[in-house]
Amino acid sequence: MQYATGGTNLADILERVLDRGVVIAGDITVSLVEIELLTIKVRLVIASVDRAREIGINWWESDPALSIGAQQLQTENRDLRERIERLEQLTGQQPSGPETLTHSSELAEDLEKESR
Repeated sequence: MQYATGGTNLADILERVLDRGVVIAGDITVSLVEIELLTIKVRLVIASVDRAREIGINWWESDPALSIGAQQLQTENRDLRERIERLEQLTGQQPSGPETLTHSSELAEDLEKESR
């Protein structure tokens, strides 16, 4: 086997790519008889976290699915929804959707105060 002695290795290439960043963009369109059926837009950015922050990309910091407490928030949310549903059943209310959640939360607080 022969090895290149003066070439760059994979680690060097990866370091350069992450330091400078690489953007890959493309659109895929599926058409039938000149009627567009499907368009897929692909935008891929490969960069280090530090470089991404420099160029204004930091969505992972506010995404609850990527945070440490995501599972805890999901569990808490499910428990609260179940509690609201039980309270609505006790008071004879119709089950609420997200738009009436504030009212249900207020009702839950009132019922809890009354039970004390």
